[in-house]
Amino acid sequence: MASIVDIHPHVIATDTQKYPLNPLGGTQSTWSRDRPTPIEKMVTSMDEAGVSKAAVVQASTAYGHDNSYVAAAIAAHPKRFTGVFSIDMLAADNVDKMRYWLDQGFSGMRLFTTGSTMPGQATWFDDPRSFPAWEYAGKHGVPVCMQMTPQGFPQLRKLMERFPQVKIILDHLARPQLIDGPPYAADADFFDLSRYDNVYLKVTPLNVSPEQWGNATPETLFRKLVDTYGARRIAWGSNFPATAGTLKEILGKAQSAMASLSADEREWIFGKTAQSLYPKLAD
Repeated sequence: MASIVDIHPHVIATDTQKYPLNPLGGTQSTWSRDRPTPIEKMVTSMDEAGVSKAAVVQASTAYGHDNSYVAAAIAAHPKRFTGVFSIDMLAADNVDKMRYWLDQGFSGMRLFTTGSTMPGQATWFDDPRSFPAWEYAGKHGVPVCMQMTPQGFPQLRKLMERFPQVKIILDHLARPQLIDGPPYAADADFFDLSRYDNVYLKVTPLNVSPEQWGNATPETLFRKLVDTYGARRIAWGSNFPATAGTLKEILGKAQSAMASLSADEREWIFGKTAQSLYPKLAD
């Protein structure tokens, strides 16, 4: 059986003196306050769920750009974890910060341009001050996760054309509507991004269990995603513990929603794509 790899869990320490809170936007997310998940609890949850490895994503709504607790997770379990760091892309030392966190065992970067504590769609990510970091990511094979909405697609397209070597991973599929059902014409801009070979999709509980399905169904949605992007460009992320429930429950819902896909397609989505993006997680 192929390994199951999670590319979107978060670790939250209970020791706020050693790991002080400094959330982006100034407001801590309610989930990180109510459901702290220390490193060993994450390991236990993964064991219970049957998740082999994970790319732990920096909890920007708890720690901002201080990735120290994710670094601690990697140091404690280097064969099981890699990390996805966050930095200030507009700072003069953005490349130095990238090098520092990569040296701590991280493999990817995440840009938090919208979210529960920072509504709206920021546009700073294509500021020329960010270009050295984008260039470094392209030259050194650092995938960049984009926490964004379709409103930012115009800026994203310009960046991808300027830095075509950078692998872009759209967190939560970039939050398209996906409720009109086949042929999903209302989200044509989202599906059009598939023409860029460097765009990857991260499927999370927001897409597996949306507030409403409308005319869509799990079968038609995931068939459309695979037919358009290919399973090799789609990876699963739990969003645990930001999403309520156990990791085992979250994984089970995702597996059920994608049960109509072929075994090979599911192997890529639940493991092999993650390992291609983050080779440190390879078997």
